[in-house]
Amino acid sequence: MKALLVCIILLAGHMPQALADYQRNQAVPVDKVLFGKVTSVRRVTETELIEDRNHGWKVFGSALIGGTIGNQFGSGSGRAITTVLGAMLGSSIANDKHSRVQEITIQLVELMISIDNGDEYMVVQDLDPEMIFHTHDKIRMIYLANGSVRIDKQF
Repeated sequence: MKALLVCIILLAGHMPQALADYQRNQAVPVDKVLFGKVTSVRRVTETELIEDRNHGWKVFGSALIGGTIGNQFGSGSGRAITTVLGAMLGSSIANDKHSRVQEITIQLVELMISIDNGDEYMVVQDLDPEMIFHTHDKIRMIYLANGSVRIDKQF
């Protein structure tokens, strides 16, 4: 039973977190729509550093697990010493193993766009694998009321 609890706690600490910075299924008013074509496409990667907000809990949990394991050994004052050493070792390992900062690579696409009135714009947006842009694709540039711009293919 203790081994199962330890495994569950260890696995919970290694579960990936969802990092979507936008809301899905949300209607946003449109300010204006421009039509044009793509003149160049370039894939870009951006690296972000994200601080791990759970770092303290991971260290605390590891100290708790280490103390529990250390408590299984010795008797009397020897048990107290192994419990403290187990807690110290567990927290030390967790602190060294789990970085406070995570590096995330985001895939982006840089689009140079020529609007039908002759103006040119450069837009960088998230890479959508369902909507791959190519040179000469007809597009619509959608200005949303929240201040963002989205490029979609014109069908």
